[in-house]
Amino acid sequence: MEDFKTLLYEKRDGIAYITLNRPENLNVYNIQMRDDLYEVLTAVKEDRDVRIGILQGAGQRAFCAGADLSEFLTAPPPVRARQVRFQRDVWGLFLGLHQPLIAAVQGYAIGSGVEIALSCDIRIASEDARFRLPEVGLGIIPAAGGTQTLPRVVGRSRALEILLMNRWVDAEEAYRIGLVNQVVKKTELVERVEILARRIASFDQEAVERTKMAVVKGLDLTLAQGLEMEKRLASSIARVHHQI
Repeated sequence: MEDFKTLLYEKRDGIAYITLNRPENLNVYNIQMRDDLYEVLTAVKEDRDVRIGILQGAGQRAFCAGADLSEFLTAPPPVRARQVRFQRDVWGLFLGLHQPLIAAVQGYAIGSGVEIALSCDIRIASEDARFRLPEVGLGIIPAAGGTQTLPRVVGRSRALEILLMNRWVDAEEAYRIGLVNQVVKKTELVERVEILARRIASFDQEAVERTKMAVVKGLDLTLAQGLEMEKRLASSIARVHHQI
């Protein structure tokens, strides 16, 4: 297991385990966590031994209770800010992973915590999970993709209600509106997520990754363009298997 200042990272049987590790602060996302995630996600993306990833929060109270605004709202000069964002584009890394990523969400998922979960491909929540995007109430807007990823998951009107009302969404509602794929008992969360990850990891790696690519990229294409992309990806799989 590799330890970072704000994360734990372990690779086992083709599964990458990424744990947000600031339990005393409800795993709040800060600049150090951004940098640690950048390193870990880059390593995962480049590691062909990793077939799937699991992202979770340490402790019993939170997945991630948002961003440390005392750090992120103390902005450097604009030129430097753009340079830092380019060099540490964690959100682009999340969305650019070839491998599927499962979020195991327990307790609080607030602000950036919701956005981190939305950057994963599958979300499994424990019964005590509670979601909230409070940015409008703070006089700001989500800055890590929330206005774009949330409507793609739950639809435009539900996304706007959640974003503009600044209200809590419990696990039951999150499941009903499609924000999470499953809700399980808190004591069973890790086990259920690992079962799912092991099942996906057992399938042909190229087929899994190309299926993810087809779905994710296809959402930004017309149906005709998506079907053409699917055909190309299917042909590439056939060539790989023929070579084997």
